[in-house]
Amino acid sequence: METQKRTPWRRWIVLVLMIAGWILAGIFTPIRPEITVAAEKLSYEPLFELPVIGPFYLVNTLPTLALTIILLVVIAFAANRSLTKSQKTDLVPTGIGNAMEAILEMLYNLTESSAGVKWAKAIFPWFATIMIYVLFANLLKLIPGFESIGLIKEAHGEGGHAVEALGGGWSMLTSEEGHYVLYPFLRGISVDLNFTLSLAVISFVMIQVIGVRAQGLAYFSKFFNTKRMFKVPFFGAMDFLVGLLEIISEFAKILSFTFRLFGNMFAGVVLVAVVASLLGNISILAAMVMMFELFVGLIQAFVFGMLTMVFMAMATQGHGDEEHADH
Repeated sequence: METQKRTPWRRWIVLVLMIAGWILAGIFTPIRPEITVAAEKLSYEPLFELPVIGPFYLVNTLPTLALTIILLVVIAFAANRSLTKSQKTDLVPTGIGNAMEAILEMLYNLTESSAGVKWAKAIFPWFATIMIYVLFANLLKLIPGFESIGLIKEAHGEGGHAVEALGGGWSMLTSEEGHYVLYPFLRGISVDLNFTLSLAVISFVMIQVIGVRAQGLAYFSKFFNTKRMFKVPFFGAMDFLVGLLEIISEFAKILSFTFRLFGNMFAGVVLVAVVASLLGNISILAAMVMMFELFVGLIQAFVFGMLTMVFMAMATQGHGDEEHADH
């Protein structure tokens, strides 16, 4: 039996990329970027004024938000076109239509196994939308150019860098001390508290909506349980106090959703920036950190979506006395 000779061409590609990274890092010395919690302002003047919030500036997470939405719309359009074409031919989806059908079918089966057949159709759109959107938001910032191409502005404190002209109106920061910092055009939206807080509020509100749809006004009995207050005063008072704890626990979901996603993704930004600036020419280790960031982005999207789906499934179930009454 003949054995086919394997050509290790992948190893040569990795070796060539390592050498190219070493040479480019020697020419363009990596510097540690300016790390800020708040999104950087790309405009000096506000775009418009809001009555309660105040001035609204163009920050570098807004272009990323628009780009994410555009990409999702394009992918949805391509998938719909592929599925429509397959329905007219052999009913076998191919390409992006096949991939999206497999992903959505897997997510729907996961929702059905956790929430049950009755409420799967109501919960699935929110679970799938949040998970896919957060996944795109997390992975989009791994594209080269994100958080590295932007406007060079004067620093308002210590830690600035010098500027070197490249020609054609382009410049770059150098490792020498100076008075300038980079405000990138595109910044990952998962490291913006406004984005994570908005998703957390949407998730929180829809959990309550699903709970009311499933149980009616009886859903709020777990927050204000006064049924045994006068029959059994001691245990009735305990039930009322437990309901107050349930209210605190329910609102704590907003903080949990917000800071879990923001904290993990912001920690990844800091880790990549520090490792890349410390290693200098050794670019392969920085690439390995980016692979770890890819894994974290995937896990965080799955966790955010799964928690939303699980809490929605729990909201459809009876609570306390209602469950015992059903039995």
